[in-house]
Amino acid sequence: MLFDVMKKLFVLFALAGAIQASAQTGYKIDIVVKGLKDTTAFLGYYYGEQAFLRDTAKVNSAGAFTFDGGKPLNQGVYFVALAQTPILDLVVSQDQTFSLQTSKEDYIGAMKVSGDVDNELFYQNMNFNKARNAEAEPFVKILKDSTLTEDQKKTAREGFKTINERVLAHQKELIEKHPQTLTARLLLTQQPIQVPDPPQKADGTVDSTFQFKYYKAHFFDNFNLTDDALIRMQKPIYREKLYDYLDRLVPQQRDSVFKAIQELATRVKSNQETYKYLVFQALIHYQQPKIMGLDEVFVDLYDKYYASGEMDFWVTKDIKKNLKEYADKIRLNMMGKVAPDLKMQDSNFQPRALYDIKKRYTILFFFDPECGHCKTETPKLIEFYNKYKVKYDLEVFAISIDTSMVKMRNFIKEMKTPWVTVNGPRTYVGPYNKLYWVETTPTVYIIDEKKKIIARKLPVENFENFFANYEKFVRKPPAAPGKGT
Repeated sequence: MLFDVMKKLFVLFALAGAIQASAQTGYKIDIVVKGLKDTTAFLGYYYGEQAFLRDTAKVNSAGAFTFDGGKPLNQGVYFVALAQTPILDLVVSQDQTFSLQTSKEDYIGAMKVSGDVDNELFYQNMNFNKARNAEAEPFVKILKDSTLTEDQKKTAREGFKTINERVLAHQKELIEKHPQTLTARLLLTQQPIQVPDPPQKADGTVDSTFQFKYYKAHFFDNFNLTDDALIRMQKPIYREKLYDYLDRLVPQQRDSVFKAIQELATRVKSNQETYKYLVFQALIHYQQPKIMGLDEVFVDLYDKYYASGEMDFWVTKDIKKNLKEYADKIRLNMMGKVAPDLKMQDSNFQPRALYDIKKRYTILFFFDPECGHCKTETPKLIEFYNKYKVKYDLEVFAISIDTSMVKMRNFIKEMKTPWVTVNGPRTYVGPYNKLYWVETTPTVYIIDEKKKIIARKLPVENFENFFANYEKFVRKPPAAPGKGT
């Protein structure tokens, strides 16, 4: 699966970013953990969903160890680990020469920081939140109790609200006093967008679209897309923010999505780290999208940023090759394109052609006779076919991808399929997988009477809604006699 390949490419991508450095003079982090001795500690960093090691150090008998290097670390949240177990997080920002002292018994509560305001704030905030969580725990327990009425939960709700307000006030104060610290920048990303009440229009009515437009326009006010430190966090907040915007605030249409990504990419282009990260994460997001047809955004992104050479400052030839192969598979059968004709032998060794079917709709059903999922989906397709073949004037053209004619005949007999079935390898027009992208079985395409692709990779259970909506909103009814063609 390309998904696994893409994950491997992402690791290469992250490592490529890790070796870049700014104009600082290196780093030196002295750490003492009481209770540790005679072991090896690792310094690592988070990158999207991944974690990578950056340095190692020997822990002496007193629990002391030092991470140091001649090149500065990229800003972000790092972690100290023993073997494969992280024991504490720390912030790496402008000041990269500092010391931490804590205890194995309570890494957060016992932490003392010297030489770095950012880590002081980072741990101060963690300890503050820890105390507030303890205060909120009894209220949360009551609020989750399904046996209590809403009125019985009133006091708990008010108590929880008070604690939440204290947390927000604490965060706001920290952000205002230390806006340049990474701790403040991280907390700022968690602040909600304050949307004003909608204004009245000249006629006295309220503008019902105002708040949505305002929220969309200000969605990134508290999230600096050009700050690559936000990529190196315990959680992939940068990716989640990007996906939230694209999925919820952008019309789910190919052109709209691609335009939105281009606008965001232009905003972050001044920082190569965030530029390559944003574009690559968008590419991954539309590799296998939930909405039919949006994988074509993958093709648009590949053409715009990779095939063009725009991303050559980091991307390797092997990565480009893999991306091209995947984009070309999608490109084979994009929505609106004319479906290539297929001509293969049926169970009687007679040639049957897709283009010989003269129906309003034709469903292409690529299957493997021994595929368990195919045997599950085929009865669903039969049920739909029998119910709607007249109403929608449709036919099914099923293509077995196995070379065995015997297996195909057995499948037809077992499933009692009522449509045209052909053997894909017994072809008169070349390999089917050079004409259609059939990554898994079953794979479905739906074409109209002009042989244009109007749907692909659509689950059978979605057919009923698809055809009803397509007939209602897309397909134009035939013109009445005497009123044009």
